[in-house]
Amino acid sequence: MSREHRKSTPMGIFVRFVFITLGAVMMAVALELFLVPNNIIDGGITGISIILAKLTGWPLGLFLFFINMPFLLLGFRQIGKSFTVSTLYGIAVMSVMTSLLHHVPAFTSEKLLALAFGGVLLGAGVGLVLRFGGSLDGTEIVAIIVSKKLRMSVGQIIMIINVFIFAAAGFVFGWDSAMYSVFAYYLATKLMDIVVEGLDESKSVTVISSEYEEISEAIVQRLGRTTTLLYAKGGYSKDDTLMIYCVVTRLEVAKLRSIVNEIDKGAFIAIQSVSEVLGGTFQKRSIH
Repeated sequence: MSREHRKSTPMGIFVRFVFITLGAVMMAVALELFLVPNNIIDGGITGISIILAKLTGWPLGLFLFFINMPFLLLGFRQIGKSFTVSTLYGIAVMSVMTSLLHHVPAFTSEKLLALAFGGVLLGAGVGLVLRFGGSLDGTEIVAIIVSKKLRMSVGQIIMIINVFIFAAAGFVFGWDSAMYSVFAYYLATKLMDIVVEGLDESKSVTVISSEYEEISEAIVQRLGRTTTLLYAKGGYSKDDTLMIYCVVTRLEVAKLRSIVNEIDKGAFIAIQSVSEVLGGTFQKRSIH
């Protein structure tokens, strides 16, 4: 019998909306005080809104809010009530703040500085909102819906959409601005990933070797990390064996590889990135 869904506590909801507010304000500052005054745009619906605001002279916040709304409502079943409410709130705050900041002078007219600081603020703001269960752009919702109809990934669809947006920016703002925009978007994406996934990236390691007992013990004793032994069967040999699984930090990967190679040079080692580790016994033990 499945457990009943536990609702968020009032304090949890309060904290979530505080950080969504902070993220939305950061994005508004990035747009109105760094990027837009220097004719640098973002991708997605935000980029479309900036282009339309430039062509019509209407407030950017107006386009940000009303263009996102249809896609948000369209994707209600895909993203759920909580995500929809958080996203709606975040977009509303961002739209209001861009309107309030519209007449504030830009912090810099140097495009490289605007690109750097605007991209960092933009990525950090979007990342905060994503981390706390919301979004500030409906492009991903569109991509999720379209990907169900076409045999394409969400990432591919977003990339295609952005290619057309940055191409349109070239005609509206000039090709130099379009190229600056691509770099700003790339920088914002990287910062967004850091905020969402965290800086403390770990690595999961899988080791297949006939010397699994000795390797497992060496990892525990010399590296201070616990291991898990998983039952496995060779696809070709059909032999039963045990597979070693453990999670280490990036700095410990080289030492783990060295430990395994000392014991069995022919061991199979697979290393993958892990964005976050929760629970369990990941705390490092003292090394003997």
